[in-house]
Amino acid sequence: MARLVVVSNRVADPRKTAAGGLAVALGEVLNNTGGLWFGWSGKVVEPAQGGRPGEGQVHTQQAGPVKLVTVDLSREDHDTFYAGYANGVLWPVFHYRLDLADFDPRYITGYRRVNQMFARKLKAFLRDDDIVWVHDYHLMPLAAELRALGCSQRIGFFLHIPLPPSLILAAIPGHDWLIRALFAFDLVGFQSKADLLHFARYAEAEAHAHRLDGGRWRAFNRTVQAGAFPIGIDVEEFESLAQAPEGREMYERMTREYSRRKLLVGVDRLDYTKGLPNRMRAFRELLERYPEHRNSATLIQIASPSREDVVAYNDILKELESLCGSINGNFGELDWMPVRYIHRTVARQRLPGLYRASRVAMVTPLRDGMNLVAKEFLAAQDPADPGVLVLSRFAGAAEQLRDALLVNPYDVESIANATHLALQMPLEERRMRHQQLMSVLRSQDVHWWCDSFLDALVQAQPEETGTPWLRL
Repeated sequence: MARLVVVSNRVADPRKTAAGGLAVALGEVLNNTGGLWFGWSGKVVEPAQGGRPGEGQVHTQQAGPVKLVTVDLSREDHDTFYAGYANGVLWPVFHYRLDLADFDPRYITGYRRVNQMFARKLKAFLRDDDIVWVHDYHLMPLAAELRALGCSQRIGFFLHIPLPPSLILAAIPGHDWLIRALFAFDLVGFQSKADLLHFARYAEAEAHAHRLDGGRWRAFNRTVQAGAFPIGIDVEEFESLAQAPEGREMYERMTREYSRRKLLVGVDRLDYTKGLPNRMRAFRELLERYPEHRNSATLIQIASPSREDVVAYNDILKELESLCGSINGNFGELDWMPVRYIHRTVARQRLPGLYRASRVAMVTPLRDGMNLVAKEFLAAQDPADPGVLVLSRFAGAAEQLRDALLVNPYDVESIANATHLALQMPLEERRMRHQQLMSVLRSQDVHWWCDSFLDALVQAQPEETGTPWLRL
């Protein structure tokens, strides 16, 4: 079996279960092939310490049979590549927020410089028969840079966030360069069929690509295969977390403390894509429109800190705190607060117990590549008395989870009405929906995702030898 080389912005030790289901799934293949995981070390080197743009010290560590290779970033590279282009341009635009994008021309220069540096550093570790799997928007040009250095290995790419429609994508200065870079991969994977459709329409309209059979497109003297590979969770692992001591203790505490209430739960990073202010407005609408839920329904909203040095995140933090305070002030009683707002990270081992104790999960992002919270909530439920998932139709997970209550996250009344239905839903319907949803989760779990992508990459038709890839 060929060795797997995983490349991502950050590297996780697959031996540590706290790294999550993705690291566990990739870890299985990496362990079996004696693989390598390459990415940023997380360390930023200041100029006074010798941190020069386009250079970085390489660190290696052995994690069982897996080699972890990381590289430092200079302060300038971090600010232009990571904070600038990746999270200041690609993240907002790919989530349809052109108004929040900062198209500073220095950012794309840093983005290209770091991808070139990653390619140079990685090339020294590659073998001729390696299979390389590149992850996410930080590293879209990496295959093109590797090809320019003469690398001919099979290289696949998976985009974990959404791909926007062509007209939104075309607003990025240099968008044609960015999509051209994807044609240096042998296989490009997306979270949903909608994302794949956006790629196809852009490739044909903007890049004048020719559609071939087998989900392939030809442009720039290259052929790329593209497909939808919705990422899943490790269902068995999450079910076991629900039965582990920390999960059970959290469940018992929640059911004891809220024995007279119906719990609703939301778990998100504090990000403008998650639709948190609209969710709070919808909960307020629920209490106004359906007074039977007053002194009964309690929403526990966890909003983990995320990039709080960015103005857009400070704005949404202030708005969220204001809304929570307003709801509690207008509807709260001495023995009941409608909203329990927590602005910190809760340990992953405790979340299954919270999910299991909740009657409803409100997962209402304005746009999301997949959203694994929705799937983890379902996996944590008691099949005999399951909770109900209220899910945004603009989350990638909505394509698979059709038996959830799908809502428009921009429509506050729609969310409130669906939440009311969820709180009132009869047991038999809850069981039926949960059974159907779990069938999807089990058949398309994280192991299925990993295996199906790698199988497609191995079977992808190799590019014809001949004209070398020219540097972008």
